[in-house]
Amino acid sequence: MSIIRRLFILPAVIAAGTVSFAQSSSTTTAATPLVERVADTGFIQLQADSFRQLDARQQALAYWLTQASIAIDPIIYDQLSQYGLREKRLLEEIVARPAGIPPQTFAKLREFALLFWANRGNHNENTGQKFLPSFSADELRQAALAAQKSGGFATKYGDMPALPKPEDVERELRDLGPSFFDPNVEPITTAKTPPAGKDIIQASSNTFYRGVTLEDLKNFREKYPLNSRVVKGSDGVLREEVYRAGTPDGHVPPGLYAVYLNKAIGYLDKARAVADTAQGKVISDLIRFYQTGEPSEWLNFGADWVRNDATVDFANGFIEVYRDARGAKGSSQSFVTVTDRPVTTAMTKLAQNAAYFEQKAPWDAKYKKAAFQPPVVKAVEVLIETGDFHVTTIGDNLPNENEIREKYGSKNFLLLGSSHALSAASADAMNREFVASAEEQERARKYGEEAEDLLVAMHEVIGHGSGQLSEKAKAGAQPFLKEYYSTLEEARADLMALFNVWDPKLKELGLTTDQENVARAMYDSSARAALTQLRRIPKGDTIEEDHQRARALIANFVKDRTGAIEQFDRDGTTFVRVADYQKMRHGVGQLLAELMRIKAEGDYDAVKALIDKYGVHFDPKLRDQVVARYKQLNLPVYWAGINPELTAQLDAKGAVTSVRMTYPRDAERQYLSYGSMYQSK
Repeated sequence: MSIIRRLFILPAVIAAGTVSFAQSSSTTTAATPLVERVADTGFIQLQADSFRQLDARQQALAYWLTQASIAIDPIIYDQLSQYGLREKRLLEEIVARPAGIPPQTFAKLREFALLFWANRGNHNENTGQKFLPSFSADELRQAALAAQKSGGFATKYGDMPALPKPEDVERELRDLGPSFFDPNVEPITTAKTPPAGKDIIQASSNTFYRGVTLEDLKNFREKYPLNSRVVKGSDGVLREEVYRAGTPDGHVPPGLYAVYLNKAIGYLDKARAVADTAQGKVISDLIRFYQTGEPSEWLNFGADWVRNDATVDFANGFIEVYRDARGAKGSSQSFVTVTDRPVTTAMTKLAQNAAYFEQKAPWDAKYKKAAFQPPVVKAVEVLIETGDFHVTTIGDNLPNENEIREKYGSKNFLLLGSSHALSAASADAMNREFVASAEEQERARKYGEEAEDLLVAMHEVIGHGSGQLSEKAKAGAQPFLKEYYSTLEEARADLMALFNVWDPKLKELGLTTDQENVARAMYDSSARAALTQLRRIPKGDTIEEDHQRARALIANFVKDRTGAIEQFDRDGTTFVRVADYQKMRHGVGQLLAELMRIKAEGDYDAVKALIDKYGVHFDPKLRDQVVARYKQLNLPVYWAGINPELTAQLDAKGAVTSVRMTYPRDAERQYLSYGSMYQSK
């Protein structure tokens, strides 16, 4: 698929006069981007200094697009849990009204609310596992009644009615009690390794399906595969509830999430009015898709969007399919970005030579593209991320639809943040604990960030868009590879970076400073990944998240098949190291060639065997050791972002006269502000 996620946000900073991915010094408006920490989650302030270089029209465009991003934000809470939106409203009404709530109780409620917002619900964004509050049911009840007494719950929230009386709040608390406090109610968002007696659909708490089993879907043909919920009625018949707002003429009726999509359409219409002609057409396409829900309209939007390289760019829609165990239904998500021109120069160099890397790929010639559409590439600073986009998303390649990619290519984003100082500090502490030798530590210190940035760029630019599918799978491999497709595609894109980092073409293009050391640093990090990522899976013995499965697949395959990666203990502490870099590259090429063959041929049995063997299971005793070692570092395990804040002055006709950007450094205020968009009489 498209997103690449990492623990650290490691922006590629371009030194004056170069086009390499080497790091240079950077400054931030605050001493540290870390604003607040709640348990294992750190909240960091995103920065986007490029906004100040925009002209007045572009700033107005950015403002309206960010409002459209906020408008769709509630949808993801409902997609991840049938209780998510109601829980969100309950917590927001309480946190907004602390009066009458004992301070100790309020502190526990506030911390839980911050984690809830950061994860878009009460399931960890990375593991999908449910987390429980530290407050009691009675403390929640007393706080909710105090909030109601202070004026809370008096208005509608989206399409949920007001709760004007104490008994209304009491009833809501009874309904939501198990979803808050019972660990057995909705234990995991996406279960790709379900417990006995359940399939991957039944074991997942997300709401892409209701009352449906995997067997039910075997012969069911979805008309709206990306943007619908499949439900089974009391008559046993399956039907689709389409995500759509409906058309103004009433020809297409409203569907699921209409209240949120209509609000977004209103802001998109204002953005269209200030966009240039080409981007205005893109926005019109998206509006039409949100109105009708028709897949053909989504393809129209994607075709125009991928060919539009606007300075103020955006993604808004039902896009990634990681949350669906089947890998079919799209999560609601959005970002708005400003292009960083110097860094984009380096990415463009890579994109212009994508055909070269395609021909050098280690897979069979029949899977190599004969005609290559150079991708649009851009390094960007993020103005806002909402829905199922998170601060840990540092690279993205869109659109996902193969028919668009084949005809028009793709658009690749390297998502930059200004948390470079925090990332460097975090990476240094991690390296001291988990890197096996002083030589490797020094290499990580000097070249680790450059290696990470180069991997992200190659992952997006020459990874996802590469390869030619067979006639069987030419419309897309996902229907054949099913729940394993996303893991395969993330691994394949990483492997393209790992395989090509040694290619002299990178040095010729000026994209690396010291190729040997950058390549070794990239391999060191990839080898350690299967070990260090265990700190983010605190329970169980299986990996469910696709990016984590992909990293485990690569490291474990290479270790098993080539012996180039070694795992060893020193005084009872486990380390991982690369024993032979060129042997590891050979293993990388082997796996890359096989994954391309599997994708091209839609070979489900082969991908299942590979990923089940190398990408799913781990030793929980080793995980416990890693968690304990990481805890001693006193670093956040997970990250959440605080977006820059855009505020606009409007004239009597509602047109923007000026836009101001600030850095709020207050997660609570920002989340409450986003939620207030849907509080109405």
